[in-house]
Amino acid sequence: MAPIEPGARVAVITGASRGLGAMLGGFLAGEGYDLIITARDGAPLRERAERWQRDFRVRVDAIAGNVADPEHRAEIERAARRARRVDVLVNNASELGPTPLSALIDASPSAFADVMAVNLVAPIAIVRVLRPWLARSSGLVVNVSSDAARGGYPGWGVYGASKAALDLASSTLAAELRADGISVVAVDPGDMRTDMAQRAFGDADLSGRPPPEATLPFWAWLFAQPPERLSGRRFEAQAEAWEVPA
Repeated sequence: MAPIEPGARVAVITGASRGLGAMLGGFLAGEGYDLIITARDGAPLRERAERWQRDFRVRVDAIAGNVADPEHRAEIERAARRARRVDVLVNNASELGPTPLSALIDASPSAFADVMAVNLVAPIAIVRVLRPWLARSSGLVVNVSSDAARGGYPGWGVYGASKAALDLASSTLAAELRADGISVVAVDPGDMRTDMAQRAFGDADLSGRPPPEATLPFWAWLFAQPPERLSGRRFEAQAEAWEVPA
């Protein structure tokens, strides 16, 4: 593949219609990235695309669909082919599973399958279809994890297992794709006030939790680093400091 031509950087963000994904979309658009954004709910996705195009004068390709659907992933690849590069891929789309959350021992095989399809299989599959374009740009893959991957919290077993598996997949991909010039990290954004958290906790008052914007200092730092220095690491976005290997 020929070297990339000078031009706008391109970011692909899944689950970009609300919450963390929407915050990251607005941040990267403000940094001058053209965007390829996806989410299941097309209306808010298109609204954000129109706003970012107007406010930041960037190109935004909004593709509604489920990342677990191979045809949707093919649409993402076609958008990347049109853009001719992918500098950043944020695998943010996540599936919580049935609510109210059940004990791990009581979780159904279908619940496992649905959560794993979105939280583990889809991120790996998206990296696979975007691999040529990430390699062309020496791109960075960010897989959004969770403290549930390590916490062993009652009721969070299915979701937590999927994120723990994603952590392992991230470090494995980092090792396997190093020769392609592709860097891969996992990021635990920490507790936030989001629609998914509200679904998980029902009627609980989550007003004391920080909004996704509270993690902006971390993301500004992350995207300013040489990706190859970060690859294979797992970060906590709300930690007091972030370390980089010497």
